[in-house]
Amino acid sequence: MAVRLLQTHDVSDLCIGKPALRWLPPSSTVADAVADLEGAAAAAIAVWDGEEGSDVVGRVCMADVLLFLCAGANLASPAAALQATLSDLLVAGAPPPVRRIEPDASVLEAVDSLLGGAHSLVVPIRERWRRASRGELCWLTVEDVARFFLSSIGLFSPTASRSVSDLGVVRPATLAVASGDTALSALPLLRAAMASHASVAVVPGGMFPRRLAGEISPSALCSCDVSVAAAIAAFSAGDLLGYIDWGGAPTEARLHAVRSRLRRRNLIGMLHLLYGVDPSYSCSSSSSSSSSSSDDDDGDGKSCVASPCARRGKRGLFSARAMGRRPAAEAIVCHRGSSLVAVMVQAMAHRATHVWVVEEEEEEERELVGVVCLLDVLRVLRHHPHQLTPI
Repeated sequence: MAVRLLQTHDVSDLCIGKPALRWLPPSSTVADAVADLEGAAAAAIAVWDGEEGSDVVGRVCMADVLLFLCAGANLASPAAALQATLSDLLVAGAPPPVRRIEPDASVLEAVDSLLGGAHSLVVPIRERWRRASRGELCWLTVEDVARFFLSSIGLFSPTASRSVSDLGVVRPATLAVASGDTALSALPLLRAAMASHASVAVVPGGMFPRRLAGEISPSALCSCDVSVAAAIAAFSAGDLLGYIDWGGAPTEARLHAVRSRLRRRNLIGMLHLLYGVDPSYSCSSSSSSSSSSSDDDDGDGKSCVASPCARRGKRGLFSARAMGRRPAAEAIVCHRGSSLVAVMVQAMAHRATHVWVVEEEEEEERELVGVVCLLDVLRVLRHHPHQLTPI
């Protein structure tokens, strides 16, 4: 019955009500993508030439942009990096592939594409009463497919009621960074997390190396604006958690902390980015004036606000709670004995693609055991007929 469900339902059933994806051609700049991602609060931009039948060459979200701005030489010259093309960004990040799938393909084919390495799928939007596509595409993600499975979870019994440990879907939590380490040191881990629909755990280190303090997730970064690249360059992983979650207009105390660290590291370009860089403005031309005032470390921020890189209109940071997103310090957790269906419900309720597995201890002392990713859940349910051995 379970396999028949996946074979008889078309991918178009999962795309009902989905909006057309937003796209930009590969020759567009990173600044163009930022304007789309911030202005329309789009989750991701497709890199595509817009021609019907042509391939979507990549998918860019705000997390991709932030990692690109903080990588290598871009760290010193973020304004120049904003003028790079989306093709440059994709090459630098080596993102996982986007795969096209037809709306009349089976859900089983979509699942196999995701399990085969596709990070996300693009599906032509097709009117039910027409055979022809309107030339528009929509995204189909791991979360969309998992939601479909969850809506028919009774067909996957007794597998769904078994524990995640018993089913072997608990991965080692290898993507972890100590809270005292620099946030920049977490960039390679974040790239790996994005490819595997996971997140980077933040642990205290020291005497308690495996206590879960929070997470830096790609979805949290996607809810930020481009100025958070300056915080990534300045802060430790632990401090970044609070900066991402902190709501309202930035206080001078917080801006002063970022400003001071960026000046000590001579990252003047990132300093301009913090206050809103006009991407067409070359920060190198004003670095001398900013440097001359960098000794004014009293936290009033006047030197930066008065610089040619003046504050521009942008959405700024919003608190996690105000946006309906859980704070980074409140990672979603389960236990080894949690059932597969319970973990799926947790992930769907919090719009997450993973759930951390911890020992059953007090919340402030929870020991990190591993992580359950939705992709591994789909793998188990895809092979449901082979998982019917009694517990």
